Amino acid sequence: MLWMPWLVALTALSCRPAPEGDDVARAREREQMVAQQIAAPPRGVRDERTLAAMRKVPRHLFVPPEVAGQAYADHPLPIGHGQTISQPYIVGFMTEALHLDGDEKVLEVGTGSGYQAAVLAEIVSRVYTIEIVAPLAEEARARLKDLGYSNVEVRAGDGYQGWPEAAPFDAIIVTAAAPRIPEPLMEQLSDGGRLILPVGDAVQELVVVTRRGDRFEKKRVLPVRFVPMTGEVRH
Repeated sequence: MLWMPWLVALTALSCRPAPEGDDVARAREREQMVAQQIAAPPRGVRDERTLAAMRKVPRHLFVPPEVAGQAYADHPLPIGHGQTISQPYIVGFMTEALHLDGDEKVLEVGTGSGYQAAVLAEIVSRVYTIEIVAPLAEEARARLKDLGYSNVEVRAGDGYQGWPEAAPFDAIIVTAAAPRIPEPLMEQLSDGGRLILPVGDAVQELVVVTRRGDRFEKKRVLPVRFVPMTGEVRH
């Protein structure tokens, strides 16, 4: 859940039917968002699954009605409770960085409105997502169910400890900035799995962690600005 005004996803691979009310104008807005904000140089997200998912998911249904007119703009938006929906480019960048091929089980920490979970659900077989703000978790659960995302499971709670009973995960994505990388999340990665998360407080960077057996390779990939991760990670 990102705040980053200076940062800013092509063929639809999913067979999921378009949601009711997802009209031609909104579809055109998504096409423009993908082409101009996400796929175009110098940003250049190239993963076809990611681009297809972002062309498909009705982002305007994941934001409050009063800001729905800005849903496809090049910036994050407030979703209540001090949280935001991330800028489209960052959603695309982080999704591509997981190197998904369609058969994975993915954990998301920081459900927010459910938009990132929906993008993931268009690509992978199963998504588990945790949100520490209980009202947001309930709203996201209902929204995802209404939109037909039966392959997403939503839990209200602190994501620091991950989702042990569903582990290991092929990929993990964290959408709030942690002061350090939570060890339980690294341990819940499958061998070869990837974790992406923003790390830092005043200065933040996206970090990709790849598990290689008992080793964890860490790579800094992009400066960002996310809302802080709360809960146990702060203790």
